[in-house]
Amino acid sequence: MPLRTESLDEPSLNLTPMIDIVFLLIIFFMVGTRFSEIEQQYDVELPTAAPMEMLSQQPDPMILTVSRSGAMAVNGKPMSLEQVREELTAAKKAWADQPVLIRGDGDGTYQAIIDVMNLCHSVQIRKFSLAFQPVEQKPAP
Repeated sequence: MPLRTESLDEPSLNLTPMIDIVFLLIIFFMVGTRFSEIEQQYDVELPTAAPMEMLSQQPDPMILTVSRSGAMAVNGKPMSLEQVREELTAAKKAWADQPVLIRGDGDGTYQAIIDVMNLCHSVQIRKFSLAFQPVEQKPAP
């Protein structure tokens, strides 16, 4: 049985393709940064256009917050019950499946939450949900 007396070649790693890719990425980001600087250089007042309605994407849910005292806010804007009704009606007209997320204070009155749910029902908004904070479970010993 013949024994191999010559030494094996050490494996080598060819870094040329990786260096090429890194240089291409550096050039790409340098050129991209340069375009953003040029764009900011000119003081341009953009033209105006009528707002467009989304056709295929579902809208974000309206966040309706009910405080402990029963005060209401839609997307952070304080409103009365009648103003909330108007907002919900407008949202329903704009999008038939408008979702509403009701965030009620855990220590607040239950009646205020029911009033909001009843308001959603009267405006025929069927997609509403109640926000809650999950209880942290203790790990098993």
